Amino acid sequence: MAFFSDLDQRLALLREVLGGDLRPERLPVVLDRLDDDDIVAVIAAATEFVRAGEKVRIAAAGVAAARSAREAGHDGLAQRRGHRSPATLIQEITGATRAEAVRHVRLGESLRSAAGLDPVGEEAVTDAAAPTDPRDGGAGPEPWHAPLGRALLAGVIGSAQHDAIYRGLGEPPAFGDDDVAARAAREAWTVAAEQLIDEARERTVEELGRTARTVRDQLDPEGAQRRFDERFDARSFRLWRDAEGVRRGSIVFDDFGGAWAQTVLDAALRPRRGGPRFVDPEEKADADALVADPRTNDQLAYDLLLDVFRAGALADGKEVFGTRQAGVRVVIADPSLAAATAGAPAVGLIEDDQTALPAWLMSQHACDSGSVTCTIDGVGNPLDVGREARLFTPKQRIALAARDGGCRWRGCDRPASYCEAHHIDPYAGGGRTDIDRGILLCRFHHMELHHGGWRITREGRADFMLHPPPGRGHPIALRPRLALRYAWADLSPPPRRFRPAAA
Repeated sequence: MAFFSDLDQRLALLREVLGGDLRPERLPVVLDRLDDDDIVAVIAAATEFVRAGEKVRIAAAGVAAARSAREAGHDGLAQRRGHRSPATLIQEITGATRAEAVRHVRLGESLRSAAGLDPVGEEAVTDAAAPTDPRDGGAGPEPWHAPLGRALLAGVIGSAQHDAIYRGLGEPPAFGDDDVAARAAREAWTVAAEQLIDEARERTVEELGRTARTVRDQLDPEGAQRRFDERFDARSFRLWRDAEGVRRGSIVFDDFGGAWAQTVLDAALRPRRGGPRFVDPEEKADADALVADPRTNDQLAYDLLLDVFRAGALADGKEVFGTRQAGVRVVIADPSLAAATAGAPAVGLIEDDQTALPAWLMSQHACDSGSVTCTIDGVGNPLDVGREARLFTPKQRIALAARDGGCRWRGCDRPASYCEAHHIDPYAGGGRTDIDRGILLCRFHHMELHHGGWRITREGRADFMLHPPPGRGHPIALRPRLALRYAWADLSPPPRRFRPAAA
């Protein structure tokens, strides 16, 4: 549908629901009289208006940036209006934060690049059907992020989603004069962008960015090692006193240290943050005591940190951490582990948030804490973990975490450690406690499923399907984390290494 025709339809819907023209100060009163369905329709229509206007603003910001290039000097568009950069010009016009203005400029430049426009506004590719590879006589290859620009302009994704994917994937590795490797890398990044676009409706912006970074590291393990080293070198811990004499602290974590610290806090505070309900009586009593504790979460975290400092390596796990000993669980595919053993770059994933870590670090971690082998098929379905218990066993839960990555409910980003294993076939009705008939759900969505009229089905090993209550819409496919689909299925892309083997 044409740009303004679509907006006309949205405007007509708003006029119909809100009753024609009205004064702005009357909006809260008029909206308060609407039923739930009309409120949702108004929010959806208004969102389309905001997105449409934002697309125009972003594209215009890209033009302003091109006309404010350094080469233009004081004659640049922003410079003539007294601004050092196009971002500050955008900030003044829109009243946005500087970070938001910078994001609009960055996205606008991306749209120009995807449209084949050079910095001075000339079209580099004048025929949309023209070849885009130099060897075919075109003006140059299409940038890898072109699908993101098209999806943004078509309204498939919003600007925040575009930016999360674009920044998360970053630029493909450079290979100098090696055209074959550069083309392979560009194609891999393009496919990754397209797959993340497909996932965007079901993922939060935060998860999209996190997944994009993990996929980037899986596609470029050499770059992943370099980025890990940079963050490790940047680690720091600092104490100082403020003007009132209060001692304060600041920590910059490396990847593994940050994951460990997060796990310690999660293990101690899980009952307050919606952790699993199904625990033994002793654990439940401890959890109830923690919930009733008058300290805030931040105070509990502070006291926990000091307890860890005091106890050190000899800490009694139950005394310090409560019912669960803290620890970081990592997952790694056997080929990646074998590559790391042979000295080749490879990555694995932290179970809870699918952050990529160098495989050699995971191998070292396994030496310290042991490992559990889980056999899975090409799409992550566990094949060999045991069956037939009334409740899912710890070994089965490890397999579910490796397959699902966390709560599978659409739009939920709760990690696996905060999830409960749900039987899609009720055990009381003859359902089996099999991995392929179980799914991870966070506490809230597990209760919503049982008490809200929802249900989950699955045909064989196809997608799990979430069925809303009658009259509430169509079934929704519940997909695992995209980072795990890359790890287990070896999607195309990879290739995991783009550099050709030495002759």
